[in-house]
Amino acid sequence: MEDQQQIQKRSRGPLALLSFNLFIIMVGIGLVIPILPFYVELFDANAQIMGLLVAVFSFMQFLFAPIWGRLSDKIGRKPLITVGLFGFAIAEFIFAFANGLWMLFLSRILAGTFGSALMPTAMAYVSDVTPPEKRGQGMGMLGAAMAFGIVIGPGIGGWLAEFDLSYPFIFAGIAATIAGVVSLLILPESYPQEKRTAEAVDSRSEGQLFLMKKALFSPVGFLLILVFIMSFGLANFQAIFGYYTMERYSYSPQQVGLIILITGIVGTVIQGGVVGKLVSKFGEERILTSSLLLSAVGFVIMTLATNFMWVLITTSIFFIGNSTLRPSLNSFISKLAGNRQGMIMGLNNSFLSLGNVAGPILAGTLYEWNIHIPYLFGAFVMIFGLVATKIWIAKKQKRAGLESQ
Repeated sequence: MEDQQQIQKRSRGPLALLSFNLFIIMVGIGLVIPILPFYVELFDANAQIMGLLVAVFSFMQFLFAPIWGRLSDKIGRKPLITVGLFGFAIAEFIFAFANGLWMLFLSRILAGTFGSALMPTAMAYVSDVTPPEKRGQGMGMLGAAMAFGIVIGPGIGGWLAEFDLSYPFIFAGIAATIAGVVSLLILPESYPQEKRTAEAVDSRSEGQLFLMKKALFSPVGFLLILVFIMSFGLANFQAIFGYYTMERYSYSPQQVGLIILITGIVGTVIQGGVVGKLVSKFGEERILTSSLLLSAVGFVIMTLATNFMWVLITTSIFFIGNSTLRPSLNSFISKLAGNRQGMIMGLNNSFLSLGNVAGPILAGTLYEWNIHIPYLFGAFVMIFGLVATKIWIAKKQKRAGLESQ
């Protein structure tokens, strides 16, 4: 008992630093939300180009997350965390000083490539330093930091954009550089040489699509599909929110940033302070179904909002549903990943990225038909996920009952 308490105490510092690192990355991602519709206009681009800029970031995450995840199982977590932060910083500086559309795409390609090194590695780090019964709380900490970053980012971006549209990206680049230096100097390695498994090394010869197909038929397969659904819904919301509020309510970048900041803080507080307790009390399965339902409701009522206060309320409901879904899913996946945390979390990030690719592209297309359709379609996807989860849980319980006989 005493040894476990000492391990938990030693893990608090690294977890806090990891949470800060993910916060910085998500701030950099969140900065784009209120600014991008206005930023692309400087380069005579349109909403479709904006959707591609959002999607290419996630596509690079899809390509590289499993590579980084497997590499972290081979060489450790710390090198990839620091490399990810420094690479992300360079990408933000390129975006800030871009003088052509090609530089914007280059920036997003680099940001997606190096950002994907940090996220799955950080989740694997949590698995290294926390016992299974505390893993939900550890994932909740990271989830809260990510959620807070994605919502504080638009607030910072909207405020700094009032002075110059490039300032938010300069800020993100400086912050990521500082986080990289601090991680390089004080972050301990969580995955010692003797624990780096031969399976992780052997998996290099397997292609990513093969690994994803293999993962779909593993115990975590259905949960990875839910990761896709969750990320699709969030990306569907974020990709067009700036255009949606600009066209429907004539909001400025600062107003868009303020909405996401306020509503996101609500979701972050719940994720950081409540999700771990909810998972411990009710279990991941019940939290998954409740979160999917709440996200679907948030999508639908968002289209009914008629003033600033109702926009705040409806987006808060969506953020609460999505914020409780993420850490409960990560905790569930981690418990089933065994000794291949880095690889599984890398695949987790790949399915996350696929949703982030499909969400903006489809949302941009549907938006051209009607500004409400992307949100209604997002609700349909969440309901589909809810029904599928209910069926999966019923089958899982039936198998467990047969095995116990």
